[in-house]
Amino acid sequence: MHIDLTGKTALVTGSTQGIGAAIAAGLARAGARVGINGRGEDSVARAVERMEGDLVAAPGDVSADDGCERVLGALPQVDILVNNLGIFGAQPALEIGDDEWRRYFEVNVLAAIRLTRAYLPGMMERGWGRIQYIASDSAVVIPAEMIHYGMTKTALLAVSRGFAKEAAGSGVTVNSVIAGPTHTGGVEDFVHQLVGRELPWEEAQRAFMVRHRPQSLLQRLIEPEEIANMVTYLASPLASATTGAAVRVDGGYVDSILP
Repeated sequence: MHIDLTGKTALVTGSTQGIGAAIAAGLARAGARVGINGRGEDSVARAVERMEGDLVAAPGDVSADDGCERVLGALPQVDILVNNLGIFGAQPALEIGDDEWRRYFEVNVLAAIRLTRAYLPGMMERGWGRIQYIASDSAVVIPAEMIHYGMTKTALLAVSRGFAKEAAGSGVTVNSVIAGPTHTGGVEDFVHQLVGRELPWEEAQRAFMVRHRPQSLLQRLIEPEEIANMVTYLASPLASATTGAAVRVDGGYVDSILP
């Protein structure tokens, strides 16, 4: 299977590190011109210097109107939009205040909606486009330790399905990718927060999966490149018949109720 994205321009939000950086690298290897996004100019510049391919610096906090305008100024038109930006963290359910609920919604959901509104009309006019939302297994199997995060990922499933209906018959596909627990620097900190910092990483990872994600058939954290492989495929012409879908890269949940 040969994936060729030559001539296509992509934007990956939150792509200076972790899953976003892996997705940006995957799209660039397939030949796309890729916008690298993060809140700060310095972090974006370092990421562009570190990666290979045809890359465009697109700094800006897309969870805010002015930051979104900065990104649109750098990339006024894209063929592929990957809404990857997201925040997460453990917090007892009854201790999550209103401001925190709003912050999670604005960063994880509203930023993606804002960019979709900006880019989808142009894609539909040109008759080709790809929009993806990086959701999570937490969208359905809501984690007790971070229900505010789970809420936002459930919302992304609804948003992606709704925009897929808006784009019906246009040549634009809209999908969400249900990612399972993924091995990034932020997740390492999260794992140690839950199981303790005295354990070596491999033991901590196993303890986390046994205690907090026992339903995973993979029984390990997913590597960012494994998420990126699916995203790159869905961004390609080869995935032209897949839209309105929630595609799983979650480690194969036991007795899953996911689609």
